[in-house]
Amino acid sequence: MRSTTMVAEAVWKNIESNHSVTDDQLGVLNFLFGKNFERATRIVDQQGVKRLSGEPSGRSIFQVVGESRKREEYLCFAENYCGCYSFFYDIVNRGEQLCCKHQLAARLAESLGACIEVKLSDEELAMLLSKL
Repeated sequence: MRSTTMVAEAVWKNIESNHSVTDDQLGVLNFLFGKNFERATRIVDQQGVKRLSGEPSGRSIFQVVGESRKREEYLCFAENYCGCYSFFYDIVNRGEQLCCKHQLAARLAESLGACIEVKLSDEELAMLLSKL
């Protein structure tokens, strides 16, 4: 694991345990993730993160609103995947970023308990996931 990832994980775990974020933690995350983190905080402030949870399994995925005029919504797993263009271009292809703003928004909202919770049947969730 890269040292950047280890530092970020330590900060995330601290935020999760307190369900709050300090200015120092915001500063560290902003230093690590730059403009993507700034954009992620705007998405969270605008309540742009939904956690779609299947019942009865409890499995979930995040649906995060983009910042474009279209207000597209992207399905993502906070730590592993996002359906946005930036994820494939900047992260997978070029390796320039650790994650996209949608992943960061999902992680921040989850850590702060700021997700809009949406309950679906496991079948509905499976249908959404099959379109990835």
